[in-house]
Amino acid sequence: MAEKEAVARIKINKLLEAAGWRFFADGVAPANIRLESHITIKKSDLDALGDNFEKAGKGFVDFLLLDTKGFPLIVLEAKAEDKNPLSAKEQTRKYARSLNCRFIILSNGNLHYFWDLERGSPYIITTFPTPASVIGYQKVTPNPQRLIEEHVDHDYIALTQRPTYRSEAGWRNEAERSGYIQANKLRFLRPYQLQAIQSLRAAVKEGKDRFLFEMATGTGKTLVAAAVIKLFLRSSNATRVLFLVDRLELEDQTKKQFIALLSADFKTVVYKEKRDDWRRAEIVVTTVQSLLVNNKYRGLFSPTDFDLIISDEAHRSIGGNARAVFDYFVGYKLGLTATPRDYLRRFDKSNPTSRDPREAERRLLLDTYRTFGCEDSQPTFRYSLLDGVKDGFLINPTVVDARTEITTDLLSKDGFVVSFTDDTGEDQEQTFKQREFEKRFFAEATNQLLCKTFLENALRDPVSGEIGKAIVFAVSQDHAAKLAQILNQMADRMFPGKYQSDFAVQVTSQIPDAQQFTGNFSNNNLLGSGNFIAAYKTSKARVCVTVGMMTTGYDCTDILNLGLFRPIFSPTDFIQIKGRGTRRHNFLEQLFDDSLRDGVRNPIKTAFKLFDYFANCEYFEEEFDYDEVLKLPPIGRKGDGDQPPPPFGGTYEHLGADILASVKEHTVDYGGMKIDRMFFEKFEDTVRTNDVIATAVEAGQWDRVIDYVNREVFEKPEEYYTLDKLRKAAAVDRRLTLREILEKVFGLIPRFKSKDELLEDEFSKFISNVRPEEAEAIPAIKTYFKAYVTSNQVRHIIEDRSFTDLATNAAFSSRDFKAVPRRYRTLVPDYVKDYVSLHQFAA
Repeated sequence: MAEKEAVARIKINKLLEAAGWRFFADGVAPANIRLESHITIKKSDLDALGDNFEKAGKGFVDFLLLDTKGFPLIVLEAKAEDKNPLSAKEQTRKYARSLNCRFIILSNGNLHYFWDLERGSPYIITTFPTPASVIGYQKVTPNPQRLIEEHVDHDYIALTQRPTYRSEAGWRNEAERSGYIQANKLRFLRPYQLQAIQSLRAAVKEGKDRFLFEMATGTGKTLVAAAVIKLFLRSSNATRVLFLVDRLELEDQTKKQFIALLSADFKTVVYKEKRDDWRRAEIVVTTVQSLLVNNKYRGLFSPTDFDLIISDEAHRSIGGNARAVFDYFVGYKLGLTATPRDYLRRFDKSNPTSRDPREAERRLLLDTYRTFGCEDSQPTFRYSLLDGVKDGFLINPTVVDARTEITTDLLSKDGFVVSFTDDTGEDQEQTFKQREFEKRFFAEATNQLLCKTFLENALRDPVSGEIGKAIVFAVSQDHAAKLAQILNQMADRMFPGKYQSDFAVQVTSQIPDAQQFTGNFSNNNLLGSGNFIAAYKTSKARVCVTVGMMTTGYDCTDILNLGLFRPIFSPTDFIQIKGRGTRRHNFLEQLFDDSLRDGVRNPIKTAFKLFDYFANCEYFEEEFDYDEVLKLPPIGRKGDGDQPPPPFGGTYEHLGADILASVKEHTVDYGGMKIDRMFFEKFEDTVRTNDVIATAVEAGQWDRVIDYVNREVFEKPEEYYTLDKLRKAAAVDRRLTLREILEKVFGLIPRFKSKDELLEDEFSKFISNVRPEEAEAIPAIKTYFKAYVTSNQVRHIIEDRSFTDLATNAAFSSRDFKAVPRRYRTLVPDYVKDYVSLHQFAA
């Protein structure tokens, strides 16, 4: 047996023993394993497999894994460490069929595939499943057709909540129906939610097992997830579901939601360490973080413990190394996200900067789409904020852009400049930008002014007239504490005797019971209720001041004000924060005195205010058209002359005054913010349905096509299509031409080739120059060719003959260069200059 195959088998033996398997290896059982006497194999199987029942054709079954009764359960095929385990796929399929085994493991000791022959293709696993897990998994016999044919209507969840609702008087009487639905908390699927489920079923019909729903905040992702869970469990395509959330406070919230929706049929638990109640539940909720510590998930669960894994806020909960948890399990995968991929297409990945968070976010989102099988960058289903607004389910914000003199300077190109004399008597200047507010630059007067402007302009509660419920987002926990203190002091002056430092509450991780505070605020009993009207259930605390706890997955429909008291550079965070206010709400649902209802003029929430103190909207809009502008006369700063000099490179506390420089208010219309409307998946439909373009493409008149698209399609206000955006939408690692994009749209090419595929194509053309005696040098020549084509630095080094610089070059080293035959050191650059277009390889 070859050495590498022997090493692989040793590793596999250890993994099997660690997982608790009883097994045979090459027809010989380890000394501590006994083959049960009642194992029976058909004579036809024996004939097919040879004299020994583990032997098949010309060789043995490498490993036969047994169930608790000693029957064959899994056929494991071992390959040498340097071999791809998939190379044994078809051979092992025959073995498994002959032994009536449904499951296969293909392994080379380092890379392992688990293959359920009834469920599709082999799936990479990072550890071997336990016998108990596979036996449990075996009880699920996938039946995609049943899932596809299951009747799902708008009352799919309501029938679980109250199966007899249709026959009850409260439902049958239309006058009472609304109250009946509210009293019983019945949930009905909206048309687009039904469409999401239908999209998933269509994907299953196509043989897919990974799905991604991109749905705006407030459109009911959890309700849709509950319907999907019921669909899989009822159709017997799953027996247990894992629901992953990205923050601890969302565990209990999600559990309560599933209990309210599905408890009549299915049990939901939050996974807690050292408790086995999850084994008796159909739905298990947990955070990715709790499973990641010390790779805990690998010891706690087997890859086959869950048949459906759902990742809420997928781009967060499976980001970075968290993806390992998600990919560990072998079941169906569904991702939910409120963050659209398309808004990142404006990011110029050819000129990234370490300070631009969009670079990392772009990679993360693209990775998310690929993780869920959306290689074409299109989710299984999409329902945007604009869709929700147009359909009447969501609300766009009224943006209040307010800037003080200090924040205006911080936001300016030159920044806020502080002049001082250092300890040596030298004059120095230090510049601060908006990123450094409440980190290195502190200004008490600015915080006071921001809070005052917020309270004076906030929307009021339509029932009680008090400040509408609000969430304020601070820079840090210290900043949150400052803002809460200022808001409480101001509220005491605005509403004498109504609050006792409980108007604003800091809700951050340093605060005990902060998680409970978020739930109480949503349930309208944070630090009391009914402060202005006893019969009106609304939280006494009106403002939660947080940093990041309430950004995602937090449901509080009666929010009327959001405060961005910090600069935001993450589009993801901006989308999520804005989403806290987009849900509609009927404030009369909280009023329990009918005599007061007629006095409420506008009980339905139709607007919310987004207070933006650091030009966040402008940052994401680039140019924002504000309608209503209020400018205050300029007033000179006071007290600036007594400032102590800041330590150079350190912090600075501004002790002088600050004034409001401008307030701009703009209600976002149905067109939405640019960050929301930058969806151009309709580009293909736009050009396909254009007769001029279609006719010219058919005639091969590419100059005419490209000129027409540039003039008549690009840079139009309806969609803002640009070549740069389309390139980013394609998610290809090189610079596409407009012709390539149009060829793909019209089906003239099946897909876009990657950078490496193009390099291989170009090198295959060049390789005709290689002499037979130089064949051994082809790998070195190819490395040189690819490095020269793709790296500006390598080209400069070669052209300038600065070969010593290759010693520190990561892309192409001195050692690589020495391996290249001498004549190719000049032949490659000459060929590339003459025949290869470098433009297409740019990112």
